[in-house]
Amino acid sequence: MEEARPRRIEFEELDFNLGERWIPTGIYARFASSLFDTDINIHYSESTDDLSISCKQKNVHIWDKYAVKSESRTFDGIALLKNALVNTTPDITKKITIDDKEVKVRDIEAIQMANTKIDEIRIAFNDWLHAQNDEFKKRLTDQYNDTFNCFVRPQYNGSHQEFPGLDSKALGIEDLYGSQKDAVWMIKLNGGAICDHEVGAGKTLIMCTAAQEMKRLGMIHKPMIMGLKANVHEIAETYRKAYPHAKILYPGKEDFTPQKRQRIFGDIKNNDWDCVILTHDQFGMIPQSPEMQKEILQAELDTVQQNLTALEAQGKEISRGMLKGVIVRKQNLEVKLKTLEHDITNRKDDMVDFKMMGIDHLLVDESHRFKNLMFNTRHERVAGLGNQQGSQKAMNLLFAIRTIQERTGKDMGATFLSGTTISNSLTELYLLFKYLRPQALEKQGINCFDAWSAIYARKTTDYEFSVANNIVQKERFRFFIKVPELAQFYSEITDYRTAKDIGIDRPNKTEILHNIPPTPEQEVFIKNLMEFAKSGNATLLGRAPLSQSEEKAKMLIATDYARKMSLDMRMISQKYKDHPDSKASHCAAKLAQYYKRFNAQKGTQFVFSDLGTYKPNQWNVYSEIKRKMVEDHSIPAHEIRFIQEAKNDKQRKEFINAMNEGKIRVLFGSTDMLGIGVNAQKRTVAVHHLDTPWRPSDLAQRDGRAIRKGNEIAKHFADNNVDVIIYAVEKSLDGYKFNLLYNKQLFIDQLKNNNLGKRTIDEGGMDEKSGMNFSEYVAILSGNTDLLDKAKLEKQVGGLESEKQSFTRSKYSSKYKLDDSTSMLENAQSRLERMNLDWTNLQERIQKSSDGTIANSVQLDGLAPNADVKQIGVKLNELSEKARTGGQYEEIGKLYGFTLLVKTEMSEKEGMDIRINRFLVQGEGNIKYTYNNGIIAKDPQTATMNFLNALEKLSGYIEQEQKKIIELKKDLPVLQEIVNGVWGKEDRLSELKTELAAVERKIQLSIAQEKDNKIQMNNSELSNIEKNKVRSPIRLRVI
Repeated sequence: MEEARPRRIEFEELDFNLGERWIPTGIYARFASSLFDTDINIHYSESTDDLSISCKQKNVHIWDKYAVKSESRTFDGIALLKNALVNTTPDITKKITIDDKEVKVRDIEAIQMANTKIDEIRIAFNDWLHAQNDEFKKRLTDQYNDTFNCFVRPQYNGSHQEFPGLDSKALGIEDLYGSQKDAVWMIKLNGGAICDHEVGAGKTLIMCTAAQEMKRLGMIHKPMIMGLKANVHEIAETYRKAYPHAKILYPGKEDFTPQKRQRIFGDIKNNDWDCVILTHDQFGMIPQSPEMQKEILQAELDTVQQNLTALEAQGKEISRGMLKGVIVRKQNLEVKLKTLEHDITNRKDDMVDFKMMGIDHLLVDESHRFKNLMFNTRHERVAGLGNQQGSQKAMNLLFAIRTIQERTGKDMGATFLSGTTISNSLTELYLLFKYLRPQALEKQGINCFDAWSAIYARKTTDYEFSVANNIVQKERFRFFIKVPELAQFYSEITDYRTAKDIGIDRPNKTEILHNIPPTPEQEVFIKNLMEFAKSGNATLLGRAPLSQSEEKAKMLIATDYARKMSLDMRMISQKYKDHPDSKASHCAAKLAQYYKRFNAQKGTQFVFSDLGTYKPNQWNVYSEIKRKMVEDHSIPAHEIRFIQEAKNDKQRKEFINAMNEGKIRVLFGSTDMLGIGVNAQKRTVAVHHLDTPWRPSDLAQRDGRAIRKGNEIAKHFADNNVDVIIYAVEKSLDGYKFNLLYNKQLFIDQLKNNNLGKRTIDEGGMDEKSGMNFSEYVAILSGNTDLLDKAKLEKQVGGLESEKQSFTRSKYSSKYKLDDSTSMLENAQSRLERMNLDWTNLQERIQKSSDGTIANSVQLDGLAPNADVKQIGVKLNELSEKARTGGQYEEIGKLYGFTLLVKTEMSEKEGMDIRINRFLVQGEGNIKYTYNNGIIAKDPQTATMNFLNALEKLSGYIEQEQKKIIELKKDLPVLQEIVNGVWGKEDRLSELKTELAAVERKIQLSIAQEKDNKIQMNNSELSNIEKNKVRSPIRLRVI
């Protein structure tokens, strides 16, 4: 067990976010009290995930040092501490006059200042933590390790399993893969799992086998498999082949009409099915139990009421805003509950809901389609979080899983299967855990997204220039911290396998970046795009001026136009003409090249683009490439098809069969229509990406159409290799976007492998909803790398400054330790000197009896010098009982010139005063020695030996002090060296700051140009600039 435990994360390795909910609020209160030099109280409300701060006596630290004064109000240190704790930025506004009208706008300068103060508070918190004593650090580290670093994934070995009833012969296999057996075993043991197997790794058979096995063993009674409409028929067909005698319900599309739906629901409820197989959409039509919804909402209402009572009891210490938030939440829940009660009261007897059906396990294929689950967050301005309202489909799945979890009383209750469980961002992990691990999250003190992000995410705030050179604020969760522990929590319930892990015989992939020079029309349009990004003048793009709402989405519009421009200028306007260097021309030529190379084998190819998809009787890129292939390369038109031409499942299946037979040689489609549920890989030799999708998972799904088992032509005639061609127009966003996607996928793969070499990762900064960062956009399109250089320099400077802070902290820590050690050495040397004096005196004065033993010559005041042992013992016991020294040392006698002392100490136990008399012996060195902690024995003989026994320990004390002095003398030079040390990278940091300042000056000069200063240059000027221009450092890796 000890060997299996995760390696302990030490305090120095931890990266703390101010506001993590697992850290006791008492610690935050102590920090705030230290920071502001006044008493601060902090309270956490679990139901609202909010923190309330109270301070009875504010001072200059709060009013001035940590305050931001804007035109509208002052945000004092307490307000900014609250923002720091919940990781938000205050919304500070000011009034300006536009067209003689006074309007309220965001005060970006004040917001920037507030962010600076908030960062100071966050840094101060980390510094304060590092300044605490070792015992504090150990307690905090223990708490972290016990809460988060406590998950270990068992090694699930399912090789011993037998699968009664499984018809391997009908499936055309000898046996299941070892990975499939392991996954089934994990699902059986845990009552569910995340099956994160790469596209084409055999997830369908895992679903069917796991469902049948759990049913056979009585672990569940009625499983349900949910699949995409595009491939659910394959799941049903695989199940029937695998288990020909199984009782399976697989209703068709015609069975789910409003008239027939209730009959199907009744069939599910009233029959003992081995498995029910539905599409995602069909599952969404099943009513969820209003009782379950009521139960969940009632439990939440009870929690809110408890918190409201606790908050009201604190009186003025709780802010009115926080109290109001709880009250509003309570009222909203009460309205929802009344609605549900009405539904329950008026429900028809024949209404069948999910709970009544008796489904007790869900196996969800392509589970990433349900990632759009509703969640609440205060981070409304943060880009890339997705739709907080969620979808009803995802909410239905949550209610269904909660119904099962309530029945079992534990987490899981469902199995999620997908090759792309994390399709775009690590924030999606929270939603996976919300579905499957609510109890585990609760143990970590996580009850909402904000509590999760406070632990694992770090928000960045960028300030960009927008229309008319205004600065706008852009927030995103770009950095993720404590990633190894996050990976452990994920891997504990996940079976992650790549095709390589499984040993699947499938082709290798060679990614080829096909660079295309921009056409003359694209060159002009690129300049117009840059000017539009600076000025917001939409007429430059041949469109009407931006509306007020469009101005806010200017960079998204600019990014969209750049994507269309890169694909084909005719995507923007039909006024543009064809060009031999267009992406369509290059793609047609490449398609023809592979067509002819593998003509004898009837090799096939996929072409993907989410832009310019096929529309009958309209110009589109698909049709344009087909035209060029037919007219310019003499390829038969009937061998080139578009997946959009397949109007129903039957036609879609015919297209797939025709691809596998080589009757269709080139198939075009979008990610959604062609990237999922298409097993047409038999003859595929190449995949073409005309555009780059937004999510790494989409690229994986696209490539998975060809890079999968059963690709016979690639195996036998292409050296078991498939070429994946990415088309990128130079000075467009193509290359940069692909690089971002590549890096993001790398991080996701490392997390899934639980093989991260670092504790913090950077996800990058572009997303589908908001487009590109303005600075990056202009830099890429212009070829001017100043802005990208700025970002790189800032990252280097930030890293070095962080390193310098650590060095300085270590230096100060060593300085304190040096001072303490120097003082300890002086004290130890003094003690040693005095002990040696006492030891010398003892040796000189000691007397021995005739038998060679040391004479115990105790002389007590009030007794004759020749008193015997019994008299001395009785006297000592009498003193032990009756002496009252009032905490002072009183002399009671002598031994070899050493003074014998007694001291009365007072303590209290269970309300009773207790007096203890302790006996000590003191020499000329003024050090007091004791034996048996100064307590006198009842036996007279033993009592008289107390003082001599204490003196005999002197040699041991001397030895201890000598060892301590040796260790201290060894430590002092090392500490002195650290304290006198100079940080070795100061010159490098200074150089980088100088470079950064120079780059920033260039950027400011570039952005500050007049709006109407159009870039007009003749051919010779353009040529000169091209000669001197610094090329973009971005290079795509060709694999």
